[in-house]
Amino acid sequence: MTKEISNQMIKAARSLCKSVDQMQFPAPVAWTYNPLDYGRTAHEDYLKRYASNRKRYIFLGMNPGPFGMVQTGVPFGEISFVRDWLGISEIKEQPENTHPKRPIQGFDCTRSEVSGKRLWGLFQEKFGTARAFSKEHFVANYCPLAFLGETGRNLTPDKLPLQLRKELYRHCADHFKRILTILQPEKVIGIGRFAFQRASETTDPMGIETMEILHPSPASPAANKDWKGKATKKLILADVW
Repeated sequence: MTKEISNQMIKAARSLCKSVDQMQFPAPVAWTYNPLDYGRTAHEDYLKRYASNRKRYIFLGMNPGPFGMVQTGVPFGEISFVRDWLGISEIKEQPENTHPKRPIQGFDCTRSEVSGKRLWGLFQEKFGTARAFSKEHFVANYCPLAFLGETGRNLTPDKLPLQLRKELYRHCADHFKRILTILQPEKVIGIGRFAFQRASETTDPMGIETMEILHPSPASPAANKDWKGKATKKLILADVW
């Protein structure tokens, strides 16, 4: 059963990768990164290790960050936590085209993904080991793609043209529904408003409870004032912890 679940998750990820790879993204998008493709080795290692059993809780983020999943293939993939806590350390391929300001350096990248450092740091403090965390918890992203403008500025999925956004969200929702069916959680925790809203559109018809915690982004003034304490309090009040 363990291998069967992770194999289903890998199959779902490959299907999503193929679907979004067929899309074309015009301005304001100048560059698109798909870590499910070039980061497949690391992402599938993540799924084999940590998506091999049913979960009670799924934490859902928006899309890959430039110094996190874009580099490591793991959601909120702050390099030190992916390498040293999750035990994943290999990116085998490079995307065909990269912005000169946003190269794929993999685990050699010296920049920090602060959101990931805060999120995985909270889990490490609470559970000690990644194995203990993964007994009931899993971290995923709604959208697998990262978007950059001409200058290399990060563009979030909600900045895409409406019709293109609808098509992308359809692929993402189909994949999210698949992982809910596979992992059978009792609750989804949206990390930030975007993830909460997108998750709710899928979870509500399925009868799965959804809640929101503050996104740990350093761009958020609220997150820079005891994000860990705020997130922990909300998870305790919701009987997640």
